[in-house]
Amino acid sequence: MANNQNKFSLSARSLRHKLRVAFALMSILPLLVCIYLISNYLLPRVGFNISIISAIAISAFIALAGFFVIKEVIDRIASISNEAKLIAAGDLDRILDVRHPDEIGDLGESLNQLTQRIRSNMDELKSYSEKTTEINVGIQKRVLVLSGLLQISSLISQGSKLEDILSLITAKAQMLANSEVAYLLFRGEGQENFSMKAAEGMNVNSLLKIEIQEGGNLFKKVIHANKPLVLDSENVSVLNKDFQEKFHLSNTLALPIYLMGRVIAILGIANARGSFVYTKEDSELLDIFAKQVAIAIENDILMHRVEKLEIRDALTGLYNASFIRSRLQEEIKRAIVYQRPCAFVIFSIDDFKKLQDNFGLL
Repeated sequence: MANNQNKFSLSARSLRHKLRVAFALMSILPLLVCIYLISNYLLPRVGFNISIISAIAISAFIALAGFFVIKEVIDRIASISNEAKLIAAGDLDRILDVRHPDEIGDLGESLNQLTQRIRSNMDELKSYSEKTTEINVGIQKRVLVLSGLLQISSLISQGSKLEDILSLITAKAQMLANSEVAYLLFRGEGQENFSMKAAEGMNVNSLLKIEIQEGGNLFKKVIHANKPLVLDSENVSVLNKDFQEKFHLSNTLALPIYLMGRVIAILGIANARGSFVYTKEDSELLDIFAKQVAIAIENDILMHRVEKLEIRDALTGLYNASFIRSRLQEEIKRAIVYQRPCAFVIFSIDDFKKLQDNFGLL
């Protein structure tokens, strides 16, 4: 029953269907008027057939004129409706053609302004999304750095081996700037050349064999000027070729690690990517790990010095072997000076050999 009602109802029809109904309704009144005039005024003078044809022609002309006027309005409304559907579907680049300064033209202009506002809002949202993504990436980097620093600080406070601490620092540094390799060059006290102390990433075995001379050009700026070495697509020099030949990589960021005014190590990250540029943030984050390396090395030096200064064993409370050896050597020297016999205890064959070498004992 409802379907039959919709079938004969105009509310569920399109504008074009309603236009046809309006044209049919508009044709009735002119047709009736023409028939009335012809039948009362023209029939007595003109033939019957000519009168009917004239009435029909005049009615058709008037109806067609009204039809084209309404059709022009309906077509413009239908065109705006189709454009609005495309805009609603996501095509925000469409612009309605507004030619007539009437109500329909005002409607098209309003839709253009609304579309422009939506486009600007979408651009702002896209910009905010990109900025939010960059902020999230930066936060993740700093969280990883903070987590690594906590692990490194824990190892240093526990008195772990220096090699383990340096390996952990190198592994954490590799996570910066999506690096393929992280390396740590180190030279001990009294040494001039740098040797590879720790390395993480691809081709580790070949990296561990690398040695850097203090007078070489590659890290000359890092060693003597205490400045970072940056080699990428924006910082191109002869050193790029030297670094590629030695490390088989294209880009690197290396920072000096100095202790008491002397460069003792070089911490660096590297990759083999094209058109790659290191940012200021990468340098700042790597500098944090470089400072941790300096703290770990200094802590290790101080621990060894403390061990040499200790005279009692921490577990038993007794004098340790180092103190006993030093006291024994003092007593032997005193006995030699005053030429008196001295009794001493030999702890091992090595001690006996040292006594022989130092004092010429048989």
